[in-house]
Formats: sequence, structure tokens, C-alpha cells
Amino acid sequence: MREFLSAATSFPAVPFGAALAVVVFFWLLVLAGAADHHSFDGDLDTDVAGIGGVPVTVTVSVMVVVGWFTSLTGTVLMHRSGTTGLVRAGFACAVFAGALLIGWIATRGFVRCFRRRFPDEPPPSRQDFLGRVCTIRTGSVSSDFGQAEVVAADGSTAIVQVRLAGPADGAALAPGSAGALTSGSAGLLYAYDDAGEFFWVSAYDKALDPGPPPRPRTAQRTGARRTPRRTG
Repeated sequence: MREFLSAATSFPAVPFGAALAVVVFFWLLVLAGAADHHSFDGDLDTDVAGIGGVPVTVTVSVMVVVGWFTSLTGTVLMHRSGTTGLVRAGFACAVFAGALLIGWIATRGFVRCFRRRFPDEPPPSRQDFLGRVCTIRTGSVSSDFGQAEVVAADGSTAIVQVRLAGPADGAALAPGSAGALTSGSAGLLYAYDDAGEFFWVSAYDKALDPGPPPRPRTAQRTGARRTPRRTG
């Protein structure tokens, strides 16, 4: 125990020990709800070091833990070697640099395994609704008014603003006319206006939807052979 305390309070283990205390205190705040584990994601660019893709607090925590354990082991070995003077100082600096390098390598390996098992998924976007069929929820749709309900790929529903290109700006098509959209009718979202934050919609007839293309039928091979008929 005395050897452990002596190594933990000596250079190069003591800087990593102080960093480890800060890491433990931070995660206690996260568990208590007083801090967020994404707090420093916008402050540090970890992609340059090859350890991006996970929260900064996680990568720093892994690096500090591995570095502290490596430096502690190197400090114990240094004390047991009995070196003194400049040789011991050089040994301590080498252990410190080695602990940083090993911590970085271990963190890169952890990040690569994490990326492989949990690949990045693009955040949901309104562009995902393009090409989807919606259901009109307002009495009518014009070039400046209208809402519709659309189903996302994950099965959730959303109410979006829709506009219909009418014969005149601001005029709605007469109910029952070709291309008119009324409450409960189906529409197709074909474009999105970023400035107005609405979708352009057109009338859609589900009866005209051919559905997915048929799968090609492959010939089934059997082991039986056909014997030719004998005539005469």
C-alpha cells in the first residue's frame, strides 16, 4: 500500500491522477443530472486526433484512465529500479510520454470498435418526406395555405405545411375539379421550399399506383430428367 501511494503521488503518475479525479467528479455530476456528457463536444475537435465520433468526455475519460494506469505502472517500476539523478528524470519523462501515447492508441482502438458497432446515422430531415404520400388535413389547399399528415419511415406521423400550385397565385382550385385537394384526399410531396418551410404537393390517385415492380421469376431446377417420347 505504501508503494502504491508513493507511486501515485510521484511524477509522472500525479498529473494523470489529478486528471482522473476531475473525470470522476464530472461523471458524478452527470449521474446527478447536473451536467451533460455532450457538454464539450463543440469546444474540442477530436477528429484531428483520430478519436472523433463519440462524445469528447468519453474519449478523454478513456485516455485519462489508460494513461493513469500506465504511468502508475511505470512509476512503480522506476522506483524499484533504484535510479537517481538525471537518469531517473529521463526515465520519468519517458514514462509520461509513453503513457500519453498508450492512452491515445487505446482510445483510438475504442473509438474504432464503437464506430464499427454503432455506425453514424444521418439526423432526420424534412427532405426525408419528399416522394411520400400524405393525407390532407385542412378543408382545401392553395398556394398560400394547407396542412397535411405524412408518415415517416419509422412509422411516426407529422403534420407539415403544404402548398398547391394553383392557376393563380393565392387562389385555390375549386372542390371537385381536377387537381383539387380537400380534407382526406391523398397528395404527393414532390418538392420542399426552404425559405417558406413548406412542401409543394400535387394530387395523387392511389388507384394509379402500380406498386413495387414484380420480382423476376427464376427457373427451378429439378433432378428429374425429361425423357423424349418415342413415335412410331
